[in-house]
Amino acid sequence: MESTEKDYSTLGSVAALIEQTLRHYQCEPAALFLKAGIDIEHINDPAARFPLTRMQKLWRYAVDETGDPCFGLTAGELLQPAALQGLGLAWLASDTLYDGLARLTRFSHLISTAATVQLEKTDHSVDLTVLPPADIESFVYEGLDAGMAFFLRMCRITGGPDISPVRVALMRPRPACTDRFETFFNTPVEYAADTNLLSFSSDRAHVSLPYANPELARINDQSVMDYLARFDQDSITMRVRAAIIEQLIDGRPSQGSIAESLHVSLRSLQRRLNTEDTNFKSLLEGTRHDLALQYIREQHRTIGEITYLLGFSEPSNFSRAFRRWTGMSPAEFRESA
Repeated sequence: MESTEKDYSTLGSVAALIEQTLRHYQCEPAALFLKAGIDIEHINDPAARFPLTRMQKLWRYAVDETGDPCFGLTAGELLQPAALQGLGLAWLASDTLYDGLARLTRFSHLISTAATVQLEKTDHSVDLTVLPPADIESFVYEGLDAGMAFFLRMCRITGGPDISPVRVALMRPRPACTDRFETFFNTPVEYAADTNLLSFSSDRAHVSLPYANPELARINDQSVMDYLARFDQDSITMRVRAAIIEQLIDGRPSQGSIAESLHVSLRSLQRRLNTEDTNFKSLLEGTRHDLALQYIREQHRTIGEITYLLGFSEPSNFSRAFRRWTGMSPAEFRESA
């Protein structure tokens, strides 16, 4: 089922960020929240989500109140990783910048169900693109400014303050405060672009991060999947992925066992996955792949234990799958990590 504008929702932490940013400008936020139809008393509730239509109004009122076209940029600089709950914490514990950005694309619906977030690898770069929904005619660009600024800030928090993209493109029109954009992104910014883009050199994106913690990242990944499975009952992908992880330890899950655990028929499961442009086989393969990379970096885990955790019957079967995914054996990958 396709989403309509009224169905889109945004994490309550984003509203809390706007409130914090307004206070940074010494503006009183209560009246603006009331005008936008958002209960300011609920913005710090971890389970809170607000309709995108109301959040768009709030962004617009905040920009008008402060008179600053760089309001979104300021907001992105103020946002803290923990505001994104498990996603922010998993990102902090990621193995590389690429791993952190991959988590963002996988779990972007935690932040907003409206944006389409994609990550593409080329021979020389890793490109993060963010697109607003096509069915919203007058999108408030400051919200996207905040997101792009925060995504880069997360890369700098994890990889060092000298991290800068090799290319930045924004859909927003050229603002009056271009100097602040250039200073923050530390590279020329293309405006009125077809997409919002942060492009990083491939070499830099795959450098190991100093505070990588695969086990902590995996725990927080699970918390995000559990949250998404609870709040987005219409999205079957996250529910299937969470069920696969739960059943892997008992052996390779089947479509039938996953369908039964989700209380849907096998045919319904296949149809709903198809509407989200995926299928059970690719979800099982992708989940095993992601977990394998996390487990193999946890030095205390033996290959036999990882084989068991991923539902493979024999270490040789796991080794063949791992070589197909990475081009290396598990032992070779562990040595190179």
